[in-house]
Amino acid sequence: ELGMNAAIVQIRPIADAFYPSDYEPWSEFLTGEQGKAPASSFDPLEFMIKETHKRSMEFHAWFNPYRAGRNNLVVKLSPNHVYYQHPDWFVEYGKDVYFDPGMTPARKFVEKVIADVVTRYDIDAVHFDDYYYPYRLEGIEFPDSLSFSLFPRQFSAETKEDWRRDNINLLVHELYDTINYIKPWVHFGISTFGVWRNKSADPEGSDTHTLQTNYDDLYGDALTWLRNGWLDYILPQCYQYMGRPIMDYRIVSQWWSDHNYGTNYYIGQGPFRLGDPDRGERWTEGNEITRQLRFNDSIPNLLGSGYFRSQTFMKNPLGINDSLKAVFYKYPAIPPASHHDVDKTFDVKTNIVQSKISKRKIVVEWEVDKPEQVRFYVIYKSNETNKPENIVAVVAGNGIKLKRKLLSADPENLVITAIDKYRIESKPISFFEK
Repeated sequence: ELGMNAAIVQIRPIADAFYPSDYEPWSEFLTGEQGKAPASSFDPLEFMIKETHKRSMEFHAWFNPYRAGRNNLVVKLSPNHVYYQHPDWFVEYGKDVYFDPGMTPARKFVEKVIADVVTRYDIDAVHFDDYYYPYRLEGIEFPDSLSFSLFPRQFSAETKEDWRRDNINLLVHELYDTINYIKPWVHFGISTFGVWRNKSADPEGSDTHTLQTNYDDLYGDALTWLRNGWLDYILPQCYQYMGRPIMDYRIVSQWWSDHNYGTNYYIGQGPFRLGDPDRGERWTEGNEITRQLRFNDSIPNLLGSGYFRSQTFMKNPLGINDSLKAVFYKYPAIPPASHHDVDKTFDVKTNIVQSKISKRKIVVEWEVDKPEQVRFYVIYKSNETNKPENIVAVVAGNGIKLKRKLLSADPENLVITAIDKYRIESKPISFFEK
């Protein structure tokens, strides 16, 4: 209803699973107890994918690669949790338990878990957020001396922070190659923290003043990922208001546009802060998200937005839902192909099985010669398929019924295209012979 075209859903919060897995236990967030399966062999991931696709939306499977336990509650981990099989892979940092990113076997295990989902499920993308190494705790060094002694590669003690960044680079690079080998149409995207580096630390950094950054504290070198083409999209989190001194939304969103290196670029926005005076006056004065959306139109490489979090839209703070429906997302948007795939074409033969026009409705059914390659179909008012206002509907099935009174166009001009799993659109064909 709000015009969204993808759902990004957490399916592996703490080395557990929202799906039956041979590698990790069922998530406690499903049944309240880690390792306890849902009733009646229910597969939540399969259900979510089917329901998302039924609504002509993409499903992006969100994994937390390295977090394994929260709030010192290791005792709550299931007996078959990998923590008990390989305790040397893990470290405690603050109140949480993490895979040690420097442990090569641990990294390979995480990649295997994700490859299993890519292989078994019809997902559209693999998604990470901003957790690689955890956010730095003041005065506490991340306890990875064991992994550094076992797997130092070419790094020395003086370059240990570069070694940490390289650990994450290896994960990103290897995972991109793995996904591309299994299902090359499945995208790999990361929603990194909004600041790569502050300009005070690096001339190439943004004019920001945050206490922590991707590069220096989380050891996520996003520019290396982008320069090497290891991602299909980047979705930096910029949950700040325009004009905030330490991290101005305008500065950060423009900086990523200037440094996306051709990778699909979306911006992460924070409607969860709307109406909350504790977040700053700008979040209560008017609607900061709509102001940001208008500003987004001035950013040349920006393809769209991702919103944290979906629950916010159930409350419609400051009327954001109404603005999206009436103004910003008035027309459907087709998910863009990866920058790796823009030169591909999709040739599909579409046969109109039935097409009827009556006084009240239009009924059309069709079939294609490559149904396994099609993700969605798009119905347009005319052959001008480059205009979003001409989109009548995006559908997942092989038929559609339209009420004539809701169609502001000559029904005999209707055309259909097919979108394949690479997000490539076929040439339009007419529903009705003339």
